[in-house]
Amino acid sequence: MRKVLYGVGMLFIILLSFRYCEFKDDESAIIQEHSALIEKTLKNVGKLVVTEGEYAEVFTYEDSKKFYVDILTATKKALVVANAKATVSYDLSKIETRIDPAVKTVYITNIPEPELTINPNLEYYDIQQDLLNPFGAEDYNVIKARVMKTLKEKIEVSSLYTNAENRLITELHKIYILTNSLGWTLQYDAKSITSITDFDTLLD
Repeated sequence: MRKVLYGVGMLFIILLSFRYCEFKDDESAIIQEHSALIEKTLKNVGKLVVTEGEYAEVFTYEDSKKFYVDILTATKKALVVANAKATVSYDLSKIETRIDPAVKTVYITNIPEPELTINPNLEYYDIQQDLLNPFGAEDYNVIKARVMKTLKEKIEVSSLYTNAENRLITELHKIYILTNSLGWTLQYDAKSITSITDFDTLLD
């Protein structure tokens, strides 16, 4: 009788061992499947998020030179109208991530800085110049540099950057929603993302 009970006990232990191994294999397969799905999503999100704006500015350019011991002055000037198209973008393919299946956590280790591109179209009006001080290639380079500097300063305090960041957050929300739905944790800058509003404060 004791041998029978011993045999039944061993059989029961063996069956439990098999069930445990099957459960562990299933869990491992699910984690691997989730990891593959997250990696695919991260790759799909890797696209440019662009906000575009158009700007128009009017500039007056003037340059004077003195000759003959400052007796004569030669002045050149022009009215410049700048129509520019500006874009602010995030190259999300440069987002750096690390996936740790063991603790079911996705780490966002780096988010790229926004990239500003300005494409100005300059039109020149009322160009006045002197024989002693004519317009040259250097003048047009100076004008373009001043236009770019002024536009960059105005764009940086405009809503263009804010709009671009809002679109960036929208893309990051997709990562959060996916990881959260799979029971994973998303972290950025050593902080856990527990709601979709966390990115708003973390990116400030």
